Amino acid sequence: MKKIAIILITTLTLTLNVNASSDGDLVLKKNNPAEIKDCSEGFNRASFALNQGLDKAIFKPVANIYRSFPSPIKNGTSNFLDNLSNLVTIPNNILQGEFKKAGVNTGRFVINTTIGILGLADAAEAMGFVKYEKEDYGQSLAVAGVGPGCYLVLPILGPSTARDTVSSVANFMGGDAWYNVSVKNDTQYFSDFDFYSSKATAGVDFRAKNFDSIENLEKNSIDFYASVKSLYLQDRQQKILNSKKIVSTQNDSDWEEIEN
Repeated sequence: MKKIAIILITTLTLTLNVNASSDGDLVLKKNNPAEIKDCSEGFNRASFALNQGLDKAIFKPVANIYRSFPSPIKNGTSNFLDNLSNLVTIPNNILQGEFKKAGVNTGRFVINTTIGILGLADAAEAMGFVKYEKEDYGQSLAVAGVGPGCYLVLPILGPSTARDTVSSVANFMGGDAWYNVSVKNDTQYFSDFDFYSSKATAGVDFRAKNFDSIENLEKNSIDFYASVKSLYLQDRQQKILNSKKIVSTQNDSDWEEIEN
């Protein structure tokens, strides 16, 4: 498995435009949706069609049922998933030199995992801890000057880029502490099921939060594939730049919580 991952990372890295720079304008240009090429559109559209089929057969019906759950259950689930995401956000805060944010997010994780009962309640927010945006290895690579490479649509996982796919693979090579304690290492406290069920739940939670927006986008799009690509790339650009601008038709949930 590690050999396959290394080969995949090496192959994808060759498609990336590595050009380290602290110039914000350059980072903006390199991550401009208009600048990102759809190098394998045939494969991407086939993968997109597969994902649409899975969505209609599984995620959409389950998300529709999930939407009917009481708000405390939905909010608790979202809080739990947000708390888990800190295990990836904190190391990326450090990689990006955001040490204050890393400290705050560490404090949030400790407080919410203990007082907040595994993160079901955001006790840290009640105690005045600022809630920062999620960070991932794809964003850290972008900040370091690595270009996005080609746009990709991954089976099941959805929209991505070559750089963000490398980021996702990094999570399974030690970059995600939740994966390490639940799948990679036999801790006797967590199992593979815990990890993969949390990822499936994140997918359902994301789909439920964006249920109406996705339905409206599909209904009103001449080319749904192109619309989703544009929306995803805009969202990634804003997250890399830590922009507060709202992307139309999308809840501020993170597309990456499905992939990572």
